[in-house]
Amino acid sequence: MTQSSALPLPPPKERRRLREAASLTRAQLASRVGVTSETVRGWETGRATPRGRKGEKYARLLDSLGDEAEMTPPQDAAVDAGTPEPAPRAAVSRRTVRARRKAATGDRKRPPAVKERGRGPVTVPDHTRTSVPDHTRTPLPHGHHVILTERRRTTPARRPDDAVSALTPDQAFDALYAFCAPALVRQTYLLTGRRELAQESVERAFQVAWQRWPEVARDRDPAGWVRAMAYECALSPWHRLRPRHRRPEPPPPDAFDRALMDTLLKLPPSYRRTLVLYDGVGLGLPETAAETEASTRAAVNRLAHAREAVAERLPELADPETLHWRLVELASTERLRAAKPAVVRKGGERRARFWTRAAIAFTVALIGTTALTVRTAPTHYEPPVPAGETVQGVPPPVAPGPLSESEQELRAKLREEEQKGPDRLLPQPR
Repeated sequence: MTQSSALPLPPPKERRRLREAASLTRAQLASRVGVTSETVRGWETGRATPRGRKGEKYARLLDSLGDEAEMTPPQDAAVDAGTPEPAPRAAVSRRTVRARRKAATGDRKRPPAVKERGRGPVTVPDHTRTSVPDHTRTPLPHGHHVILTERRRTTPARRPDDAVSALTPDQAFDALYAFCAPALVRQTYLLTGRRELAQESVERAFQVAWQRWPEVARDRDPAGWVRAMAYECALSPWHRLRPRHRRPEPPPPDAFDRALMDTLLKLPPSYRRTLVLYDGVGLGLPETAAETEASTRAAVNRLAHAREAVAERLPELADPETLHWRLVELASTERLRAAKPAVVRKGGERRARFWTRAAIAFTVALIGTTALTVRTAPTHYEPPVPAGETVQGVPPPVAPGPLSESEQELRAKLREEEQKGPDRLLPQPR
C-alpha cells in the first residue's frame, strides 16, 4: 500500500496543544516553518488553512511533534511508580524517522532557545554569514537596572485562560500595564526622541489593548502585542503634520547622549526599531524578525547596517555590549513616567464612546440627507427651457388714436345692420 505525500492536519486546538507540549512559542514554530507568528496564530485559531509547501512543512513538523509526545512518558507517572523510563516503540515508520532527523538537524543549525519576550535582556548567537558579532550579556553593574525590558516575573507563568479566570478584566489590565508601561515609555523614547510622544504612544497602545481586551488577554504574549502597537503609534508618519511636533524638544544634557540620540533618529525607522528590539530590549533574532514583520535574514541585515551607522559616528559603541548599556543609560537619564492604569482605561473608554457617538451622528445625518434628497428629487424628466432669441422686423406697438372718417363710417354701418339672423351668414355679392 502506498502512502499519500500530503499529511492530514490535526484540528486547530490540537495544533496548539502539540506546540505547547513541545514547549515551543509561536515565534519559534514560525521560524522553523518559515512564516510569521501571525500566520501560525491564524492556523491555530482556524482562521486560515495551511496550504502549499509551507502547509506541508507545517504538517510534517506537527507529525514529528506528535510522535515525540507519544514517545515521551508522563513525568508524574514515572516518579510515582518509581520505575525506569519505558522504552520507545519498536516499530517507527520511515517517514517519522526522516521528519525527526530533519527537525533535529534544523535545531542544531539554529541558535539555542531563548527566553520569552519581556523577561529580561537575552542574546542569541548569530551563526549567519554576516558581520554581526556574537556577544553574551554580562551581569548588571552595581547600581544599574534593566529599564528597557519588562520587570521579571516572581510567580510562575500561567496559561492565558487561567489568568483570565483568576482576575477580573480590570485587574488583569492593570497588572499588564504596571508590568510593561514603564519600560515601553523608555523604549518609545529611543524610537522617537520625544518625551510627550513616547507617553502618548504607550497610552494609545494600551487604550487599543483595552478595547480589544478579549483578544489581548488570550494572546500568548500580551506584552509583545502591546509593544508592537506602541511602536506602530510612535513611528506613525502622521505625527509630522501635528504643529506641536514640528518644534524640537530639548535634547539630553550629556553631549555623548545627544550624539547617540541624533544617530538613532537619523536611522530609518525599520533599522531603528530592529536595533532597539535586539540591542536594547534584548529579543532574539527570530522574535525581532517576527515583531518587525520581516524575515530573519532581513532583520540581520537591518541590524548590521544600523550597527555600522552607529559605529561610524560613535566608534566607542562598536561593541554590541557597550551599545546595549549606552542605550540603557540614555533611556534612564530621562525621567519618563507612565500615567496610572485607571486613567488610561477611562481615557480609552471616553475615546471609544466619543467615536461611537460621532459614527452614530454621521450615520443619522447621512440617512436624513438621503431621505431629503429622495423626497425632493423630481420623478420625471423635465426638459430645460431654451434661451430666448431676438426677432427682427416686428413693428413697434402703437397706442390707439382717434378714428378716421372711413373708420367711423364703417363703424356706423356695422351698427346699423342686423346683429342676428341668416342674412349675416350669406356672402355679399361684389
